[in-house]
Amino acid sequence: MLPPARRIESRTPTTVAVELSILDEPLTMEITSTENISLHGARVVTKRRWQANDRVLVNSLRGDLRSRARVVYCEALQKNAFAIGLELFSQVGSLGLTRR
Repeated sequence: MLPPARRIESRTPTTVAVELSILDEPLTMEITSTENISLHGARVVTKRRWQANDRVLVNSLRGDLRSRARVVYCEALQKNAFAIGLELFSQVGSLGLTRR
């Protein structure tokens, strides 16, 4: 049996305001923020339960980052709050960063 996969890139605790929308339903969107980021991923707090492999669009509100992403996991945090891990693809632009 193989050991669990380990993250290759380190994540940095960073708060970035983002807009999430479902790739196939761009009018369905949520304004939220990241907990941490890496070069190719982010952990985002959301009010919606997402499914692994859901495709989303991510737009930073402060910077000009736009990216497609795939939901890697969705973890329940508390009532009506979830954390999702996003794998970012096709990134354009940069983030407006606020370090924690």
